[in-house]
Amino acid sequence: MRKSRVQFLTEAALIAALYVVLTVLLAAFSFSEVQVRVAEMLTILPVFTPAAVPGLFLGCVIGNTLGGAILPDIIFGSLATLAGAVGTFCLRGRSLIVAAIPPIVANALVVPFLLKYAYGIKLPIPLLMLSVGIGEIISCGVLGVTFGKILRKYKNVLFKKRGAK
Repeated sequence: MRKSRVQFLTEAALIAALYVVLTVLLAAFSFSEVQVRVAEMLTILPVFTPAAVPGLFLGCVIGNTLGGAILPDIIFGSLATLAGAVGTFCLRGRSLIVAAIPPIVANALVVPFLLKYAYGIKLPIPLLMLSVGIGEIISCGVLGVTFGKILRKYKNVLFKKRGAK
């Protein structure tokens, strides 16, 4: 059975709120040239629900805004998270490890340019790609895949079809 519009919007809003809370509470780890944005572990959620795609994008926009990011970061950093979420959704039938690759790649390619040109970080782009990539591997690859395995174990409880008992 297809999800109702209200259920879809509720899931998207909940995911956005979780992303914002994790980003803001862990702001010390979420911003800078060496970052492990724990909220990025949520980019595994498009494997379980398409509502995660807009939820992650909106959560990233709000989290970046509340975290004090500048406009290019709010726009392009959030678009990188959106691209990663869409990629994860497209790979949802694959293993969780494969599904975690798009957000790692999207952020490792986009965020270093923001750090260098929007924030003026003096490190070379390849080094920034490496540092951001390692942070994304930790958040998406390790935390996200672990989170996804836990969700898979309990998906019948957490993702009941509407009207199911």
